[in-house]
Amino acid sequence: MEEYMTGMESVEEIQYIVVKLGDEQYGIDISYVDNIVRMQRITRVPKSQSYYVGVINLRGEVVPIMSLRRKFGLEDDVYANATRIIIIRTEDQSMIGFIVDEVQEVVNLDPRKIEKPAFKLDEENASFLSGIGKKSDESLISLLDIVAVVEDKKEA
Repeated sequence: MEEYMTGMESVEEIQYIVVKLGDEQYGIDISYVDNIVRMQRITRVPKSQSYYVGVINLRGEVVPIMSLRRKFGLEDDVYANATRIIIIRTEDQSMIGFIVDEVQEVVNLDPRKIEKPAFKLDEENASFLSGIGKKSDESLISLLDIVAVVEDKKEA
């Protein structure tokens, strides 16, 4: 993380990995990211939620894999060369993988350039966002609230 002095206060920028789902860009706080792996064989687990596509074996550890597209109510995943699995390590140290269409870049965002959505969103879908970030080129990134995405209480 980079730190900048502005007047008397120092502002620590937050790093996000920018991923694509369809035409949309989403930011994942890099502090949650354990690994990024290429798409691989996923073993289906019967009777799991529809957005869990199965599990993979990652260096001897069984990791559940979630389709963010299904979780967010988008069209189903289409696997391509750019498709990746982002391995997230949660606060309780368990791991989960998110399938994304593409990993684009790592960006540093000034917390003052992150805004809460001021407009009314569908409550369930809005709960997955922690804010909207503005990149230096003025494009916008929907920043994911990893804890809300991983919780099983709601399905978008």
